[in-house]
Amino acid sequence: MRSLALGASALMALAGASASDLVILHTNDTHSMIDPDAAGQGGVLQRKAIIDSVRNAEKNVLLVDAGDVVQGTLYFKFFGGDVEYPLMNMMDYDIQILGNHEFDNGLPAMATHYRTLKADRLSANYDFTGTPAEGIFKPYAIREIDGHKIGFIGLNIDPASLIATSCYEGMGFLPVSETANRYASILKDEEGCDLVVAVTHIGAVKENAKETDYDLARNSKDIDIIIGGHSHTVILPDNASKDYPSVVANAEGRPVLVTQTGKYGRNLGYIKIDLDDLKKETPADFDYQLIAVTDRFAPAQLDSAMAGFIAPYREQLDAINAKVIGRSDAAMDNNARVGAYPNWASDFAEDFGRAVADSLVAAGAVPVRPLIGMMNVGGIRHPMPQGDVTLGEILSTFPFANRMVLLELKGADLIEALDIAAVKGGEGVSRSVAVVTGDDSHVRRVLVDGAEVDPEATYYVSTIDYLAGGNDDLLPLGRGQIVWRDEPEVSERILEYISRLSALGLPVSGDPRPRFVEEVTVK
Repeated sequence: MRSLALGASALMALAGASASDLVILHTNDTHSMIDPDAAGQGGVLQRKAIIDSVRNAEKNVLLVDAGDVVQGTLYFKFFGGDVEYPLMNMMDYDIQILGNHEFDNGLPAMATHYRTLKADRLSANYDFTGTPAEGIFKPYAIREIDGHKIGFIGLNIDPASLIATSCYEGMGFLPVSETANRYASILKDEEGCDLVVAVTHIGAVKENAKETDYDLARNSKDIDIIIGGHSHTVILPDNASKDYPSVVANAEGRPVLVTQTGKYGRNLGYIKIDLDDLKKETPADFDYQLIAVTDRFAPAQLDSAMAGFIAPYREQLDAINAKVIGRSDAAMDNNARVGAYPNWASDFAEDFGRAVADSLVAAGAVPVRPLIGMMNVGGIRHPMPQGDVTLGEILSTFPFANRMVLLELKGADLIEALDIAAVKGGEGVSRSVAVVTGDDSHVRRVLVDGAEVDPEATYYVSTIDYLAGGNDDLLPLGRGQIVWRDEPEVSERILEYISRLSALGLPVSGDPRPRFVEEVTVK
């Protein structure tokens, strides 16, 4: 197994010798990245060119997606899936499963779009009985290739504290490993499948008590391959990463191939299997590769029908992407859990919340003080470049339909929420906060405005309604009471904030100093 960054002409060299070879191509977490990024990575036209090259070179090819096709660029914010799902059909996906962001516009909207898909739509552990999505999904699919049966199971993440409850109302959830083992046994023992593939959107990274792809692999007996998504992890071939190996042992000591391509369509996963050798081969022997998706293809090599479909949507977004609204004095990274961008977003929340609080205090509505700002790192979807800041960048970076709220919270719940955040590696907290941790990452002290938080006192948190509902694992925030709720989406308020800065001649500028700090021990 090896990792590849192939030129267009080299793709034909992937062809194999056996007539019973099967190639499984796979993607995950493409997040509405229709066009290549600034570095020329990703893009659906470029992905389609690779897919076509492999299909021309190989007799048996299946194309699989592990969820989160949508959310992350203006294509979804403005067109709500009308671009992404037709493109998946144009690429002829064979198997598709849900990611958590497929629910962002609500279950009815998801169901409407998913009914249009030509692929087998799989979900073994979501129960949609009595919802608009009833009848759309099946737990597994079987594909027969040259006399060999290949079974696919769809498995999804526990939505609790991840998806807003209003977005999946009425849907039931079944435990991942228990459900997977039940259907894998059916596929192997009753359906006679030679190979069982679990297509999952549960993640490879352990952040809470929820199961990961590695938990599933180690708990399984009949699963041969896991094609994963959700955590945006690049799982390298050849067990190249100690933390995220591509082969692990199952409950009976047999190898399971675990794969994931990262995010934004920058890689296309490639798994090649000699079906005639399945009795002798194990998943550890399968040829697993990552093919870099780049802008190396000439225009004549790109799919003209797809390009024509995208063009009018792109034209509508060009003016938005080009409109300059401010200037950033330094680049800010959206992947860091602590640092300049989470700090800047949370300082915005604090400033916004103080303005709201002042009006509430003046009206005698609530005795607001003290107050902090909190924003989740996962809500910041793109980095901030140095230089011009455009309208499109801000709308893409803060794409979710969240609203600002003012949350009344007990000090004990605030401390507990910040402890959860600290163990995860941090979240966005405003300048008024200092979170002091021990070497085990757990909170030792929390200070607001320089004073230690009193567990019995009342505090106010300016944040988004998603976090106020206890999501992103910050369950203690859900115990608070929302005393004020905004109407416009948070992106509108951030645009107003940047406009005020620009009017004052000030740049977008985040303080990079950490607000989660480890306790200093003086010896």
